[in-house]
Amino acid sequence: MLDFFARLKKYNFWDADYPDLGLLRQNYLNGINDFIGNNLIKVLVGQRRTGKSYLLRQIILSLISKGINSKNIFYINKEYTDFDFITNYTELEDLILTYQQELTPEGKIYLFIDEVQRIEGWERLVNSYSQNYTRPYEIFISGSNSQLLSTELATLLSGRYIQFQILPFSYLEYISIKKAQNTKVSFLTYLQSGGLPELFHLPNDETKRHYLSAIKDTVLLHDIIQRYNIKDIRLLEDIFAFLVNNASNLISINSIVKYFAGKSRKTNYETVANYISYLQNTFLIHQVDRFNIKGKDILAGTHKYYINDLAFKNYLYSGFEYGFGYMLENIVYLQLINAGYNVYTGFMRNKEIDFVATKGNKTIYIQVAYLLIDKLTIDREYSELESIHDNYEKFVVSLDDMQLPDKNGIRHVLAWKINEIL
Repeated sequence: MLDFFARLKKYNFWDADYPDLGLLRQNYLNGINDFIGNNLIKVLVGQRRTGKSYLLRQIILSLISKGINSKNIFYINKEYTDFDFITNYTELEDLILTYQQELTPEGKIYLFIDEVQRIEGWERLVNSYSQNYTRPYEIFISGSNSQLLSTELATLLSGRYIQFQILPFSYLEYISIKKAQNTKVSFLTYLQSGGLPELFHLPNDETKRHYLSAIKDTVLLHDIIQRYNIKDIRLLEDIFAFLVNNASNLISINSIVKYFAGKSRKTNYETVANYISYLQNTFLIHQVDRFNIKGKDILAGTHKYYINDLAFKNYLYSGFEYGFGYMLENIVYLQLINAGYNVYTGFMRNKEIDFVATKGNKTIYIQVAYLLIDKLTIDREYSELESIHDNYEKFVVSLDDMQLPDKNGIRHVLAWKINEIL
């Protein structure tokens, strides 16, 4: 195991040799820092290539800056081939024990295990170390499959972990890294590109297209096809393409089955439902339930789906008709969950409200429109919200150049300023 210790040393901060940390994601760091110093396991989940590894390293540097000895911090990333020798939790434990013997850290040890789902039986080690009363450990793990992590965590770690979903760069992070002004032009550029961190370092659209295709293929192959032994690979890819090109639309499983039947493709409800759940587990897409505003219950049957990053639309499926209004709605959804809201699509008296968003005791209603170009359009968009008779805040978000005055208590918000109300 000592032979492998040199590999471990290369990726840790023990010699004050800090790697590139990328853009500091202060929003996430602040939220995670609130839970540091206790026995709760910190779990970072999200799609591949959204920056989870960078964020873990940023947390490590934050700990060191607060006086934690760097030798008390242990970090591995199972995506690195240097750690291929770790296949199960006993081999990981051997490496942790070797680290302790070599560095003899005193006091609490901070364990960072990146892409933990690649280690067989990982949950047994995490469960054991999180409860070890003979020596204190604080554990941070990341993963790219929500079903795998949530199942194991719920089984063994119920009530002893806190989960953070890591998204691609938000619009505000985008203008920060680009050193751009918060303007409509900047927002439209972001809307037509995407937020995956690596996109900002690639030279042209063709390179970005290859990069997005590689991410999609890797996720589908390693996180879905191999894990779930998928037989109809083409159907899985076509369902993903369908959901990308119908993001922001109300969709039922039956409507998808009928769509493929119309293309002479044989499938069934169970297969489509399973494939969609697998795509959700890898964070490529998000499902949003319909909420009955009057009855205060969830409606079954139809849902809306949103893409985790519009880059998949912009670079892989750009040839399909897909208006700015739908793209804007997708971005607003991502902004809402990034701000910590639980999000639903509202329904009331045959009217659809794009978003019913809740956080703690706060509820807001949001209607999204491309442009409020005339009185007919304004009346239509505002009337949906006017039908809701409660005291929660109501907003219409659009890409207009100028902000309109309030109308019956409903505020108009320019899309690039939405963070001001969240």
